[in-house]
Amino acid sequence: MTAVTLAKTADMPRDEWLDLRRKGIGGSDAAAILGLNPWKTPMDVWLEKTGEFEDDPGENEKMYWGNVLEDIVAREFTARTGLKVRRRNAILKHKDRPFMIANVDRLVIGHKAGLECKTAGQYAAEDWEMGLPDYYMPQLQHYMAVTGYPVWYVAVLIGGQEFKYYKITRDDYFIRDLVQAEVEFWRLVETRTPPPVDGTKASTELIKKLYPEAEKGKEIQLPFEAFELIQQYERACEEEKQIQLLKDEAANRLKDMLGMAERGSIHGRQVIWQNVVSKRLNTKSLQKEYPDIYEQFAQESTYRRFSIK
Repeated sequence: MTAVTLAKTADMPRDEWLDLRRKGIGGSDAAAILGLNPWKTPMDVWLEKTGEFEDDPGENEKMYWGNVLEDIVAREFTARTGLKVRRRNAILKHKDRPFMIANVDRLVIGHKAGLECKTAGQYAAEDWEMGLPDYYMPQLQHYMAVTGYPVWYVAVLIGGQEFKYYKITRDDYFIRDLVQAEVEFWRLVETRTPPPVDGTKASTELIKKLYPEAEKGKEIQLPFEAFELIQQYERACEEEKQIQLLKDEAANRLKDMLGMAERGSIHGRQVIWQNVVSKRLNTKSLQKEYPDIYEQFAQESTYRRFSIK
């Protein structure tokens, strides 16, 4: 192995582990940086690494069972392949690029290879039907880039009842491009330069955080490219209206077909239009009848409304 040990993780407190993870690009960050992660964007990663965004939501149910089942997946991999594996309780770093780090699941004993253990819910089963999902490839190639290993295995338990494993070989051309992308991204982190903003939730949250309130009365001259963005926004608004009309038309016609029925079926699909009872606080009545109580619990908030005139 050509990697260097950054820190040993056995019995390491979680907050210390998170702090070390922020100081480099890990395998789970690689796909997001390339724009291949369906659940995470480059902006999300940048916010985490710069400390602008809290990246520890705590252990949820999915994470809990993923950790519990990791040992089972590793043992089953050994049972089916005969390859013994062991934990590597350390955060590893690239020998020449210390910002490239890896916290691997297992290493294969007696081989220059590693093992990544995955669990997937039944809803994600179709992602694995044609083999390893594309969004996991950058993670494995990242690990091989850090360790210098030529092979990485992936074992997955799908829906708690289907086991698969794959052997992935090192792709030096892919790694070359991946390393270049990570070098450029880490430069953005070090200079605290955000990636270009886009339409993702992460970009929206960053903009709100950077510019929470307008300076009253301040007006500026926008750059030339702003006019193209205004046209893009207005076109999207018009298209959105047309799409919403089509959506509402389909819903209304289906409701008309249902009439007083709660459900309707066709070709294995169900259309449901059911009664829902909810209770909401009538703030206007509360303010009128009990103004003191209303004032006691009312909270003032400030936000910026966006519009184009």
